Amino acid sequence: MAELHLHPKKTALVVIDLQNAIVGMSPVPHSAAQVVENSKKLAEAFRVHGAPVAYVRVDLNDFMKLPVDQPHNLGDKPLPAVASEIAASAGFQPGDLLVTKRHWGAFAGTDLEQQLKSRGIDTVVLTGISTNAGVESTARQGTGLGFAFVLVEDACSSQDAEHHRFAFEHTFPRLARVRSTDEVLAALA
Repeated sequence: MAELHLHPKKTALVVIDLQNAIVGMSPVPHSAAQVVENSKKLAEAFRVHGAPVAYVRVDLNDFMKLPVDQPHNLGDKPLPAVASEIAASAGFQPGDLLVTKRHWGAFAGTDLEQQLKSRGIDTVVLTGISTNAGVESTARQGTGLGFAFVLVEDACSSQDAEHHRFAFEHTFPRLARVRSTDEVLAALA
């Protein structure tokens, strides 16, 4: 594994779906609290180094409905708006970017690509919940747009531990560099 060096002027942290409804779930293998804490540590370090931090949320009341075999069942009534807000514990700060998406990936139908490219960003450090939905979709979309990615294993989690493990051992190493929170923090220093 090659040593990781991150240039703050060309690297952004993108945090996926650490919103009230999602951090209230019980992901595995890492707890929501651990994912939030590691993402928050990374966000603080990125800000100190002058690197952009973007929080992405999904609007649960405007989630794109597509013809699929297993649609999301969010109920018949609108969810309270607070369900789609970034959790206070996630550490969103004034000056951070806030992106609202309508499906799994953070690039499709949003201005995230333009926000990053206009800042000269070519590398994205990615964290969040869920590994196999928002995180993986964002990494796949973003690599297709030419961004390099670092996926932070202990700052992501899933609804299924085996799916998380498979993604980090087999899928992500072909799309990106896989590192821990501590390794990313060291790479920024």
